Amino acid sequence: MTTIESAEARPQPRPRSEWSRRLARFQRNRLAMLGLVIVIVSLVVSLLSPWIAPYHFAELDVTNRLLPAGSEGHLMGTDASGRDVFSRLLYSLRTALFIGISAELLSLTIAFAVGLLAGYKGGKIDSILMAVTDVMFAFPGYLFAVLLVAVFGRSLWAVILALTIASWVSQSRLLRAQILKMKSLEFVEAGRSMGASGWTLVMRYMVPGALGPVLVTTSFGIPANMLAESGLALLGLGVAPPTPSVGTMIIDGYTYVQSHPHLVAWPVGVFVIIMLSFTWLGDGVRDAFDVDES
Repeated sequence: MTTIESAEARPQPRPRSEWSRRLARFQRNRLAMLGLVIVIVSLVVSLLSPWIAPYHFAELDVTNRLLPAGSEGHLMGTDASGRDVFSRLLYSLRTALFIGISAELLSLTIAFAVGLLAGYKGGKIDSILMAVTDVMFAFPGYLFAVLLVAVFGRSLWAVILALTIASWVSQSRLLRAQILKMKSLEFVEAGRSMGASGWTLVMRYMVPGALGPVLVTTSFGIPANMLAESGLALLGLGVAPPTPSVGTMIIDGYTYVQSHPHLVAWPVGVFVIIMLSFTWLGDGVRDAFDVDES
């Protein structure tokens, strides 16, 4: 058998799908992979915080106030009320991730409903929905969240609802633009000519093609919500005590920053690492879906 014949006889590798190529591109980004690992570890630790934390986040010990790190069995010391900083930080991380992810999921739900309906139906429905988004877009998102929290109160779900209402507009406009672009593509026209229903066209042909930009905005939206929640806490509008949050820990520790800097250093340091991890993860997702790259 000749060399050419033997080469033809060998099984040819199957061509990689577009999702496989994007995954490989993401895996080549070392910072993105590091960010993914840190984010996963943070999620696991936050979920297991009731079992990992050596103390309850609200447990007081007035005899051991303002202890330095490592004293009396307190890994990161204690605050002005004698509460364990390490335990409160674990629960604060859990609160921040819960708010960031929940607000982003609710925002995506609204964005999908509005963006898909406006982009696919068009006409008067599109005009009405886009007019609503234009009105919402005219308000600064963070200021709108502040007003909503002031109206709804400082509960956990009030903060989530405020961040959701303040952030769904840009995602719905992005989805509408993606659907409008997908409607004119040949494979969508082919599905329509074959008698596919509107629901099938949207969910089977259009939505998968729009997932790339959605994943990118989601990877940046979660840390944006976490940062907004901490900002609200610094303004006194975050989650009400005794539920711990990173912003509350920072503002409580700032009074003692000169004499006991660990009260600010620990929450700020951990929060910066988490935010950087989400940023690296978001950059990796964006580069993986960048059509200009090979």
